Amino acid sequence: MKTWALALLVALPAAAGEIAPADRRSGFDFMSRENQAMQQDDGANPGMLWVQDGAALWRDRPAPSAPACAECHGEAAETMRGVAARYPAFDAASGGPVDLAERINICRTERQQASPLPAESQPLLGLTAFVAHQSREQPIAPPEDPRLAPYRARGEALYRQRMGQLDFACAQCHDDNWGKRLAGSVIPQAHPTGYPLYRLEWQGLGSLQRRIRGCLTGVRAEPFPPGAAEYVELELYLMWRARGLPLETPAIRP
Repeated sequence: MKTWALALLVALPAAAGEIAPADRRSGFDFMSRENQAMQQDDGANPGMLWVQDGAALWRDRPAPSAPACAECHGEAAETMRGVAARYPAFDAASGGPVDLAERINICRTERQQASPLPAESQPLLGLTAFVAHQSREQPIAPPEDPRLAPYRARGEALYRQRMGQLDFACAQCHDDNWGKRLAGSVIPQAHPTGYPLYRLEWQGLGSLQRRIRGCLTGVRAEPFPPGAAEYVELELYLMWRARGLPLETPAIRP
């Protein structure tokens, strides 16, 4: 990042508070018309390749004696509609919140007696994208579960906490300075409306956790360890903050 851009980050004011519902904007709104058109056309959206892979995995058995996802859950277009809009959710067995990818791996280990899929792997991204795609255009509706409240509060605290060598908080960009430009790019509001999404910078599909790691690196902070609880806590707050916005999976972003 250029020196002047670093100086701008340090100079940004502290966050004032959550964006009002009427002012909430998806990252889609800040993209070029060409990128918007790419996302809206399933034939041109490269994220649909992962959705297709996930559809095949949904029907396939991980082992001859194990049931396929479809054998337990039926047609995903019916049974998975709206599911992604309600995650992360509380998992009674683990005693804490899990995101959608973690729920898929819990099903694999408990119901299918199969090994969990590695984070950011093609199969896990594909299955997660396929399930989330069934909720496209559904409004984000975080569960009103009181057991999630302390985890969401920790996520909000992380979102507002200054971190890294730049002593910078997520909220300083995405609450107070959205719509402005930083190093030529428009600052979005950071709503998780399209994950897993295809990022042109990555030339591939990636999870929200991957994007958070990139943001932490950008402010010269040490990313949380893979699978850390902080990622799910941040996602809990971000989904609450984005409540009412429609899901877009698989979204396109620059």
